[in-house]
Amino acid sequence: MQLKWVFKKFADLNSFELYNILRLRSEVFVVEQNCVYLDADNNDQDAYHLSAYNNDLLVAYTRIIPPGKICKEASIGRVLTSPSERKCGIGKILMKKSIEAVEELYGKVPIKIGAQLYLKRFYESFSFEQVSEIYLEDGIEHIYMLRKQKT
Repeated sequence: MQLKWVFKKFADLNSFELYNILRLRSEVFVVEQNCVYLDADNNDQDAYHLSAYNNDLLVAYTRIIPPGKICKEASIGRVLTSPSERKCGIGKILMKKSIEAVEELYGKVPIKIGAQLYLKRFYESFSFEQVSEIYLEDGIEHIYMLRKQKT
C-alpha cells in the first residue's frame, strides 16, 4: 500500500478534504463506537490536520492542537484509522508522523493526549505515560497520557 500524506492547517483544507475528514471521524467515533456527541468542537480551526490517503480514500487521520489551546501542552487528537485498513500498521506510522509534525511545528515539546484506555500499550510504545486516573468520556474509559519533552 502506497500512502499519500497530507498535512495542512484548517484554512488550507479544501472542501473535499474537510468532508472526508469529518465523514471518517463520524464513521469511527459516532457510528462505530456508538457515541452521540458533537465532533465539531471548535478546535479544528486552530489545528493542523494530518491525513493519509490510499489512492483517493482517506484511511488515517489526526489533528495537531497547538500548546495552550486545549491544554498547556501540544496535543494529538482524533487519532483514527479507517476500519477497513486496520491491522496493516498504518496506526503506528500515523502516530510516528504525528509526533514528527508536533516537533516540526513546536520543537521537542511535551505532548498530551486523551487516550482510550484499551490503547494504553499502543501509546506507551511511543513514550507516552499515563498521567491521570481513568475517566469516562461518552461512556468509554479514557486516560490522559503525556509524552515528556525530548532532548
